Amino acid sequence: MKQNELYPVFLKVSELNILIVGGGNVALEKLTFLLKSSPGAKVEMVSPDFNEEINGLAKRYSIKMHTALYDPEFLTGKHMVVATTDDIAVNEQVYRDCKERFILVNVADNPPFCDFYMGGIVTKGNVKVAISTNGKSPTTAKRLRQFFEDVIPDNIDDLVQNLNEYRKTIKGDFEEKVQTLNEFTKGLVNNKQIDEN
Repeated sequence: MKQNELYPVFLKVSELNILIVGGGNVALEKLTFLLKSSPGAKVEMVSPDFNEEINGLAKRYSIKMHTALYDPEFLTGKHMVVATTDDIAVNEQVYRDCKERFILVNVADNPPFCDFYMGGIVTKGNVKVAISTNGKSPTTAKRLRQFFEDVIPDNIDDLVQNLNEYRKTIKGDFEEKVQTLNEFTKGLVNNKQIDEN
């Protein structure tokens, strides 16, 4: 069995410049996914036309829209790009242009042309769980996301906040603090569930 070798990271997309190339249903899916997880994301979009739902999100979230054909000039100052057009040649050109400029790129539904995948994400307050199937099965990632949304209690954020306050009171060096917190929280793993009281 081949192992998923992706390295998960959580990006502060409100501090990065993101470009979505395309204005149809796939662009809408990627934009919605991004904004659901990070409403403060800094996004620009370029496409000859945009569907109505994208136009609505653009107004609501102050997304900069460019009604134009893709041009490499749109990559200037970008950190991350998602190509979603229905033109394979355009998407692959976006990929090549990004690689030349060392910009992270995702070509939707084309794993060999992706530096990253936009997997399933579960968010409960400060707790965020990301799910990846290594680009093999977005449907599986979706089902796992639904499962974790059901099993992670809504009040998990209370636990996180309380542990954060407790962490501030612990004395000792880093190793001692880690040991104390590990001892304090081991019941979470041993019991296989979080007490909702």
